[in-house]
Amino acid sequence: MGRDESRAVQDSELEKDRARYGLLAVVVSNLAIAGVAIFGVWRLDGDRSVIVGVLTAAFTAVSGMTTAYLGIKAVSNTARAIALGDVSRGREPSAAPPAQRGQ
Repeated sequence: MGRDESRAVQDSELEKDRARYGLLAVVVSNLAIAGVAIFGVWRLDGDRSVIVGVLTAAFTAVSGMTTAYLGIKAVSNTARAIALGDVSRGREPSAAPPAQRGQ
């Protein structure tokens, strides 16, 4: 295995580890938020207006955390693909621009 191949394998493994641990961090954070929300609802003893506020805040935190992770991961993957020159994957370059109609 050449030096470039070895580096590509190491980069690939590093990217897999980043994805795994990033996803693990998001899942653990979401579970912690849900746990605190459940505990808070249990301790409120039926005060509905406060329960709605706690659940709304928990849902917002979970959706924000998940969306942020997925957005950062998408941008990271796109930037990596551009840096490696893999921009044209899935698209064929057109031979000529489309003709424009005159008025």
